[in-house]
Amino acid sequence: MPATRTETLSSSIKYLTTARSPSNVIDAADCDMYYPNTSALRSQFRTAAGKRVTPHQWAVYDFTRTIPVGKVVTYKDVCQAVGGSPRSVGGALRTNPFAPFVPCHRVIASSLFIGGFLGEWGKEHRTGTQCDRKLDLLAKEGVAFTEEGYLKGKETLWKGDPASN
Repeated sequence: MPATRTETLSSSIKYLTTARSPSNVIDAADCDMYYPNTSALRSQFRTAAGKRVTPHQWAVYDFTRTIPVGKVVTYKDVCQAVGGSPRSVGGALRTNPFAPFVPCHRVIASSLFIGGFLGEWGKEHRTGTQCDRKLDLLAKEGVAFTEEGYLKGKETLWKGDPASN
């Protein structure tokens, strides 16, 4: 899929947009959702709980928006791109107010385990249903996992460089 970079009003923030996914693949992030893209709009934005989004969270969300459909990255890859730690990335994604527009389901553990989703880690955590939701979303995008919850094949790993994917 061809990819193009476009500048937003804030020249320091870049977004990656890809052509629509093939008809046999569903891009869960292909939806209409309000997403502030200027520092002025971001400073005014509040979550449903009335909280501000931190600069680190915005960086995580901006990077996560660039992950193409059918690809996944690790929490470690995200923190290497935007700073922080894998846990801080997980914390930002756990409270993602822009899902599925910010496709947090495309971020997995460094061990290539499915990782967390909506605050649950794996099928044994709390209800065990959130992991299934994440697996379903990724399956619709063409990303496969084993029965144990590990990524099948490394060809779907994305390192953040559109030219290499």
